[in-house]
Amino acid sequence: MKSYSIALIPGDGIGRDVTAAAWTVLETAAGNFGFALVGTEFPWSCRFFKDTGHMMPEDGIETLRGFDAILLGAVGWPAEVADSVSLHGLLLPIRKAFVQYANIRPHRLLPGVTGPLRAERFDILCIRENTEGEYSGAGGRVHQGTLDEVAVETSIFTRAGVERILRFGFEQARSRRGKLASVTKSNAQKYSMVFWDEITRKLAADYPDVEVTSYHVDALAARMIMAPESLDVVVASNLFGDILTDIGAAIQGGLGYAASANINPDRSAPSMFEPVHGSAPDIAHLGIANPIAAIWSGAMMLDHLREKAAAEQVMKAVEATTASGIGTIPGKDSTEAITAAIVAALT
Repeated sequence: MKSYSIALIPGDGIGRDVTAAAWTVLETAAGNFGFALVGTEFPWSCRFFKDTGHMMPEDGIETLRGFDAILLGAVGWPAEVADSVSLHGLLLPIRKAFVQYANIRPHRLLPGVTGPLRAERFDILCIRENTEGEYSGAGGRVHQGTLDEVAVETSIFTRAGVERILRFGFEQARSRRGKLASVTKSNAQKYSMVFWDEITRKLAADYPDVEVTSYHVDALAARMIMAPESLDVVVASNLFGDILTDIGAAIQGGLGYAASANINPDRSAPSMFEPVHGSAPDIAHLGIANPIAAIWSGAMMLDHLREKAAAEQVMKAVEATTASGIGTIPGKDSTEAITAAIVAALT
């Protein structure tokens, strides 16, 4: 029997609940299609930081390197550990070390889910650059705590980094509806964003079958709300992609449905799959977290592992569950009930 080794990092808060739910669903699907998922759980989290002073051990990256994929729940405990510490101590190092430069986030309404817009027939795939740009971590602070304090945060855009994420976006558009929206703010940021626009135009010549439109990020944000059905693939920098995908989550009904994949396209290192939502410590003890985003992320993991039939079955089970009214209203159904319904739809 073929098997895949999966690193499980449930993290904090509801991350533990939704990861367990996703794993139950994924194991069921794997059994249906004759392969095995072998999970190894790691306690790396803000609690781990409180206990050890680190979000993960010094050899954490090398520990993860041998796995086929990583399934992550949610990381964050802002009351105890600053978000800048938890993010830069776990998620960003994994994304950068494993060259997971393509962050993929699908945005569409599941059957039975009512979004806040009048529009319902939209299907947007957001591709976010994931390893450089505004989240490069270059900069510093001097004269801290004084009236002369200065903070500098430098965005870094490399030709290799911009070109590879744009090519990835073009390829995704070519396999879908043939439309690519490239997002910048080149009217205000005349170096990095003009650079991005120039590379977009250069690469467009290699993809004559893809309709390319360049948008300023504010205009694209408005379009996602006013005319989401006009968009297909959206490709943006690290910061802009992060913000736009929260709009995407909102129009698809909320963060409980927002899945994501951090992809290493050449498969030289493991990719990581995670729901977009945070750890939600305010509801972590209530058992009402919606696991659909984590399960959808798990389906993306199966697809990446080339178990496409299993991935499709998981998504059909999710859609059958929401179509029946389960998991469509925040807090109405328990995590356990939603999970059980999806598992039932798989069998």
